[in-house]
Amino acid sequence: MAVVEISVTPLGVGVGVSAYVAGCLQILKNSGMKHQLTPMGTIIEGELDDIFSVIRQMVESPFAAGAVRVSTLIKIDDRRDQSTHSMAGKVQSVMEKL
Repeated sequence: MAVVEISVTPLGVGVGVSAYVAGCLQILKNSGMKHQLTPMGTIIEGELDDIFSVIRQMVESPFAAGAVRVSTLIKIDDRRDQSTHSMAGKVQSVMEKL
């Protein structure tokens, strides 16, 4: 199981990009994948191949909405020594140490 952080940002479309972010998030919601929107990006949890497929659609979304340039940042935590690797588990591990 992988936990992936992604930020898809159209460039040259003005200061506000929330409409473009909403388009990307709708694709993710339609996929049924577990995710969490944050102020600076979106976290996705699932199998890496499935996540990559959804990421490709998310990257295309701003282009379909009129953007001519898109910057995408992806951070991947793919852990294979545990079957319970998750967003909640990562947070819980830190909270237990506080």
